[in-house]
Amino acid sequence: MNHFIGELISIGVAFSWTATALLSEFGSKRMGNLTLNVLRMALALLFSVILFWYVMGTPIPTHIPMEAYGWMLLSGLVGYVIGDYCLFQCYIIIGSRYGQLFMTLAPLTAALMAWVTLGQRMTAMSILAMFVTLAGISISILGRGEHHRVSLKLPLNGILFAVGAAICQGTGLVLSKIGMDHYDNTQMPAWLIPFSANFIRCVAGIIGFSILLYYREGFKPLREALHDGKGLTAATATTIFGPFVGVGFSLMAVQYTDAGIASTLMALTPIIILLPSRWFFHQPITWRTVIGAVISVIGVSLFFLD
Repeated sequence: MNHFIGELISIGVAFSWTATALLSEFGSKRMGNLTLNVLRMALALLFSVILFWYVMGTPIPTHIPMEAYGWMLLSGLVGYVIGDYCLFQCYIIIGSRYGQLFMTLAPLTAALMAWVTLGQRMTAMSILAMFVTLAGISISILGRGEHHRVSLKLPLNGILFAVGAAICQGTGLVLSKIGMDHYDNTQMPAWLIPFSANFIRCVAGIIGFSILLYYREGFKPLREALHDGKGLTAATATTIFGPFVGVGFSLMAVQYTDAGIASTLMALTPIIILLPSRWFFHQPITWRTVIGAVISVIGVSLFFLD
């Protein structure tokens, strides 16, 4: 069993992210996109403070180069404020099942951004992976129309939000990598660096989401959400399963197994989420959605075969 601990952890992460997606869909529809994201960022910062106080004896990460701060704040703006806003909005419109399917485009975006900004090469396998992933998504969302041979099965605005979320997540990942490359002289343990980076990203997130909430709806929805027991439970569980359990165990997974194997298993969320979305949100499962999800995950796995 010990020989497969990394693989088992990776599968656990996929289930954790499935729970995050389902809870986020429920929370977004109940409290609203911006209100839920403000609560998530606040809770993520609170959990981070507790973690750093326990491990380092200080409530916030210290000895971080200014260059890292700049890149991580930018990553938080792109990945959290813009990306999560688009992601949660697509959950409201098309549901978390399709939202997670579109998130298989994030590695594609990350590869393109790394090619442009970091000079990393684009291999033939990476290009093939992009086409396979796009083919899987197309199978799931396209169908026969009455007057056209092919038509969209989903609202166009939901698809655009989902694509925007995937682009922002991939871009934010590359920006985070650039930022963490400036952590060379930090005094914290190596395993704590991603949590430190995420702390800075959450600072950008809570500032950005609070500004958006204030100018769009005011803080009344936030005050009402603080008295909503089910909503707060969903927000807390989303934060735990996402930034903490998900991120923490994903880092642990790559310590015990090959990064490509771990990444592929963690990308199983679009398949795992099919049954829970049927149970909780009564979303029908068709052969097209199953085949499309499987092909998309295969496409993601091809990114890590080079």
